[in-house]
Amino acid sequence: MKKRILSAAISALLLGVAAGSAQAEDDVNAWRLFVADHDKPVINVIDALDGDKLATFNVKGPASLSRTESGAVVFAIQGSANVVSAISSGIAFHDHGDHADIDIDDAKLLKVELDGKKPGHFVERQGKVAQWFDGENSAQLLTEHAVLAGKNDATKVSVVAAHHGVAVPYDGYAVVSIPNPEDATKRPIGARVVDLKGNKVGEDAACPGLHGSAGSGNIYALSCATGLLLITQNDDAPVIKHLPYAKSLPEGSTSTLIGGKGMQYFIGNYGPDRLVLIDPTEADSFRLIQLPTRRVHFAVDPVRPKFAYVFTEDGKLNQIDVLKGQITQSVKVTEPYSMDGHWNDPRPRIAVADSKIFVTDPLKSKIHVLDAVAFKETGEIAVAGQPFNIVAVGGSGKVHGGGHAHDEHGHSHEHAHNHEHTH
Repeated sequence: MKKRILSAAISALLLGVAAGSAQAEDDVNAWRLFVADHDKPVINVIDALDGDKLATFNVKGPASLSRTESGAVVFAIQGSANVVSAISSGIAFHDHGDHADIDIDDAKLLKVELDGKKPGHFVERQGKVAQWFDGENSAQLLTEHAVLAGKNDATKVSVVAAHHGVAVPYDGYAVVSIPNPEDATKRPIGARVVDLKGNKVGEDAACPGLHGSAGSGNIYALSCATGLLLITQNDDAPVIKHLPYAKSLPEGSTSTLIGGKGMQYFIGNYGPDRLVLIDPTEADSFRLIQLPTRRVHFAVDPVRPKFAYVFTEDGKLNQIDVLKGQITQSVKVTEPYSMDGHWNDPRPRIAVADSKIFVTDPLKSKIHVLDAVAFKETGEIAVAGQPFNIVAVGGSGKVHGGGHAHDEHGHSHEHAHNHEHTH
């Protein structure tokens, strides 16, 4: 009996070696969702490809989630708890020019925490992080590399006075909002370039009513009552240029901005039931999109760059063709979520991963799963509590012989861990 078991074990080992050789440079596709509860200090990690829960992290307060460009780190901004936590997504890519390698590991809550009163806007660019604190007179700048290593290398940069603003990190510099000198509780009045010691560089840029920011390609934009500030960096210090709203637009402005992936454009709110598409390189930069009802949330598609999505209070997800500048498809997803009431009431949020679109449904304790190509619902994921903020991390890469990767689909549904395989 022992001999038979031993023979079986050797056969299995040989099969494993053969499979490892055959898969020495296999493409691996891995995507994860990070989902924060609306009321509880809980963040769930879910396999976006099969819906299985991989981990649950307990933090100190209900969190807003932001990911880095690389997807290696997800930051949990806990405004009510005055802290920002960092989570290693467990998915990392290494660029080799003609291909990217992928490393897959367990997601884990990192030791690095940022403390400060009323953490607000988070911005990350090219591995550099700027975390704003509405209740502090300085912003914190640090690097993604240090966070992943469990180190807090934050530099504090003066922002004159505590206010609801934003900082954008650059090599050796930051662009920071300028508080209203008469009343810092009002919206900022402009932006300035500072070095890492807080010294002003160049002339300030006027931006009355500054609120909302996003990056797309090599441009980072700040929203103003008068238009957008477009920030670029070619040589040394970043340069700021003003893009005024087109005279053809009705009266209004944008205060929530997101940036296109794969194509350079911005999309922002323009009143409760309109969006504005912004192409910063065109002479006629602004195009209005009328929505069927008031917007709840909107997001861009990083996998299919020509599309963006807006969820409206009638419970519909609307597909926007960015090139056409119009809604091309709509599908009913949830019961209506009225925009009447508090601005932070639990309402759906959107994330895109691989060929799927995910819409949280906090009042029904689930996430709706839609096929992004067919644009129809294909399933749902049950999540205890009120799943609210959501971000997706992932992509495809090669796993080479001699390396280690965790099999995304080898985890236990009960214990939500991954089994390690040698390739």
